[in-house]
Amino acid sequence: MKSKLKRWGREALVMVVVLITIIFLMDWWRAPKMPTIFDSTPLHTLDGQAVSLSALSEDRPLLLYFWASWCGVCRYTTPSVAQLVGEGENVMTIALRSGEPQDVTRWLAQKKIHLPVVNDASGELSRHWQIGVTPTLVVLYKGEVVSSTTGWTSLSGMKLRLWWASL
Repeated sequence: MKSKLKRWGREALVMVVVLITIIFLMDWWRAPKMPTIFDSTPLHTLDGQAVSLSALSEDRPLLLYFWASWCGVCRYTTPSVAQLVGEGENVMTIALRSGEPQDVTRWLAQKKIHLPVVNDASGELSRHWQIGVTPTLVVLYKGEVVSSTTGWTSLSGMKLRLWWASL
C-alpha cells in the first residue's frame, strides 16, 4: 500500500511539472507584443478621459486587461479585475470588439461592474498588440511588458503578478 501511494505521488508530481511547463510555454507562445506605436496611440476611456499606458505604468505596475463582453472566460475573470480596481490597484482594461461605447457601458451596468475601459470596437488596438486570445492580462511597468498570461487567472494570481513586477 505504501509503495502504491509513493508511486501515485511521483506520478502526480510529474503531471504537475508537465502541466506547469505547458502553461508557461503557452503563455510564452501567445504573449502579446508591445506595438511600436505604443505611446503615440491616443487612448480614451468610456468616460472620455485620455490615458497613456506609459504614464500609467511609470510609478507602479499596471495590469492591462484585454477582455470582451462575448467572452465566456472573461465572465469569470472580469469580477476579479473589478475587485482589484476597487482595492485601488493600477488597472486599465480594453474591451475588444464588444460593440459601441454605449453597448459596453450597458453591459458593465448590467453586470454591476465598474472598470476603467478603453473601447476597441474595431479590434485595431488588439491587432497592434497581437492579442489572439481573450482574456489576456499584461503587466506593464515603466512602459515595458513585464509579464503576460492568457485565459482565466485568479485574483491572487493577478495580485502576485503585480507584486512580482514591482520587485
